Amino acid sequence: MSLSHKVKTALDENRLLILGAQVLFGFQFQGVFQETFADLPSSTRIINSLALALMALTIGLLIAPSMQHRIVEEGADTVRIHAVAGVFAGVALLPFGISLSLDVFIVFEHLFGFAAAAWAAGCFCALVALLWYILGFVLRAIVKVPVMSDKEEPTLLATRIEQMLTEARVIVPGVQALLGFQLAVTFARAFGDLGAALQLTHVVALCFVALAAILLMTPAALHRIAFRGQDTEAFLTLGSGFVLAAPIALAFGLAADMLVAIAKATAATGLATIIAGTSFAVLMGLWYGLPLLLRMRQFKTE
Repeated sequence: MSLSHKVKTALDENRLLILGAQVLFGFQFQGVFQETFADLPSSTRIINSLALALMALTIGLLIAPSMQHRIVEEGADTVRIHAVAGVFAGVALLPFGISLSLDVFIVFEHLFGFAAAAWAAGCFCALVALLWYILGFVLRAIVKVPVMSDKEEPTLLATRIEQMLTEARVIVPGVQALLGFQLAVTFARAFGDLGAALQLTHVVALCFVALAAILLMTPAALHRIAFRGQDTEAFLTLGSGFVLAAPIALAFGLAADMLVAIAKATAATGLATIIAGTSFAVLMGLWYGLPLLLRMRQFKTE
């Protein structure tokens, strides 16, 4: 299997994970505006806020390899980026599993009480640990897959363009699903009970997520209309620019809606602002800060 094929496979695997992560983020956000959410114990509402923050971290970790591929490697397929994609996906499964278990806890507590919720969440957490980590390490020890050294070769233009479009596809389905949740929330009765400032914050978040979706879909449209499906360096440069710009809008949208949801759930706007601001800083660090730092170090060693 070629290195380019391995990199594409790693990005496709991230796409499977990130779609679920963004859909669950949308569920956690929308759940805050359901009529019976206010009847939940304050501890459960705090748990929902924690699950929301963990899912935002998951999204950040899953998108990070694509950003490093664009910024550090300039779209080239390297041994380093293949390893990075695997490491970030493995780390992302931890907050993903915890957040999913917390969601199960919230639903079961609402329907069946605390004892059933704790049992169900514990079972899901154990299942996540077994299937996502323990089973993999056990099979790795048993199967003994030979470690083959990958030979780095100049990445063909067609492959680099395919990888760029794949990276856009990694993000866009979940963004579109999240946008659907955001649009639906505006018609919830609980949304009308929010203060004007929080309502405006949600509208701003919705606009940023919509902008992210538009930016991510633009390369495909340009490839068909402007470049007639031809692979050129100009298209690669232009498309990469749109793919790199979209996560900025997504980070703003995620952070702003986290502020709205946590403020609604906990009635603590100050705390919600701190959590949302921290989440935004973490996302920007993962998506831009770390790649740019690695890029600078790469320049120094060349």
